[in-house]
Amino acid sequence: MTGTTAPGPGRLRGIRGFLVDLDGCVWRGRELVPGAREFLGALAARGLRRLFLSNNSTEADPTIAARLNAFGIPATPDDAVSPLGIIGDFVRERQGTARVLVVGTAELAEAMRAAGHTVLPHEAYRDAQAVVLGRDEQFTFHTLTAAARALAAGARFYACNLDVRLPIEDGGFIPGVAPLAEAIATAGGVRPVVVGKPEPHLFRVALGRMGLPPAAVAILGDSLATDIAGGRRAGLATVLFAPAGAPRNPDPAPDSIVTRLPDLLALL
Repeated sequence: MTGTTAPGPGRLRGIRGFLVDLDGCVWRGRELVPGAREFLGALAARGLRRLFLSNNSTEADPTIAARLNAFGIPATPDDAVSPLGIIGDFVRERQGTARVLVVGTAELAEAMRAAGHTVLPHEAYRDAQAVVLGRDEQFTFHTLTAAARALAAGARFYACNLDVRLPIEDGGFIPGVAPLAEAIATAGGVRPVVVGKPEPHLFRVALGRMGLPPAAVAILGDSLATDIAGGRRAGLATVLFAPAGAPRNPDPAPDSIVTRLPDLLALL
């Protein structure tokens, strides 16, 4: 007996590529998800394209590729698309090069500099034209104050994602970007523009990099709110990975649900 539900009519027929979520589908913290390496190898053996679509706001695409290779999954930086990798261009397309207050990792700040922006110290929040938010394990009341004051003074607000939690290897979780975004938005009075899933920009970049139309691509993810909702809005076939068991009446409903990654191969 396989852990699958039947896909929607024809939704996985003719699929030529997969967007594969990382956190929860390929790894959990520092551990590889059972069956992930074999599943990805089988996709390659069948000649199916795969691109890793992450909401990661702490690691650049080369770092993601290095992690994949360390797990024995061949990958280059071009095989991953993440908010951190595209947010610098996203901001530049909307307001040109800007003076930016970064709340997040050193890699996020470097990504903004690489896109031509000037990264300000938090003490210079009055000069900020944009606040860019990723997950920040060093987040403090001082950080909150600087970001909120920058928004109140007219800066635009961008968030890599609004993920509430990130799964880790012990079955627990760590807080994601959403709790920080809520604090800053509440204090600053401005809601963020979101770059990552489920918003469409990340999907458009990924499809452009794959060179495939939406009808030829499926997304594999473990989150209804980001992977499945975003995939449906982008016109993709959607597969929910639910190792703990298929949810009742999932909303939004995916085209298929698998509880083990190898079971997905039988649906192709």
